[in-house]
Amino acid sequence: MITRACFLILVLSHAGLAQEYRPTAAQVIGRIKQNIGIPWHEPTVDVFKAGDSSSTVTGIAVTMMATLDVLQHAAARGDNLIITHEPLFYDHLDSTDRLEASHDPVFEAKQAFIREHHLIVWRFHDFWHARTPDGIRTGMLRALGWEKLRDQQEEDVFHIPRTTLKELAKTLKRQLDIHALRVVGDPDASVSTVGLSEGFPGFDVNRHVFQLKGVEVLVIGEAHEWETIEYAVDAVTTGNRKGLIVLGHIPSEQSGMQECARWLKTFVNEVRVDFVPTQEPFWVSE
Repeated sequence: MITRACFLILVLSHAGLAQEYRPTAAQVIGRIKQNIGIPWHEPTVDVFKAGDSSSTVTGIAVTMMATLDVLQHAAARGDNLIITHEPLFYDHLDSTDRLEASHDPVFEAKQAFIREHHLIVWRFHDFWHARTPDGIRTGMLRALGWEKLRDQQEEDVFHIPRTTLKELAKTLKRQLDIHALRVVGDPDASVSTVGLSEGFPGFDVNRHVFQLKGVEVLVIGEAHEWETIEYAVDAVTTGNRKGLIVLGHIPSEQSGMQECARWLKTFVNEVRVDFVPTQEPFWVSE
């Protein structure tokens, strides 16, 4: 016969076991696949990039780019699963053949840190973009306060209160905490219809958004300077008063991964989920 005292001990014991349960990295990613809202398919870059996926997760660090600085901050927090939007080793597919063959010291130092701290790195790029709504775009619109400013026909066009190109650049710089923002065009040009092309979608996408009806300024993440930037410069030279604002890749998508951390917390609650911002790599000389 179980006494009341013994029953309470059993209940508390089971509660303690429940609190102590931690999923493996593979189990966390399995939940992501179950909750993403679209069928999972191959090929994709959304795979494990480093570490043992069968390891128990002690904490999750969600980030825009798994730089060594981010990995160091994650390890210091006790987070061993890093979910990164961009590549780990400087290539979209994380191809490391040339780095390994040349015994690249930067690559080897990063690898050594991952091994020494038993980190697990998983990339979350394709499906975070592919879900409806796009996870990166959702976070960026939240950060900019543009959720209700989208054009009714064009998903990449937004109607903001009329301002100048210079003032819009200042506002974006402040809202997204950017150090090295760049602008093409007349700073006094009046703008209210904005095209948004975060990240690095390429010249064809940027040109298409730039030329959408009514767009007066295109806001992008980054681009080859001989493509979108040169195109914008030539557009201005022809007398077109359009502008171009280059945010930088990290600032243009970072809030989207902060949104990812919020989303992840809705179905992963056994371990801490941290958003670890990636530092903007540039600084401006005086």
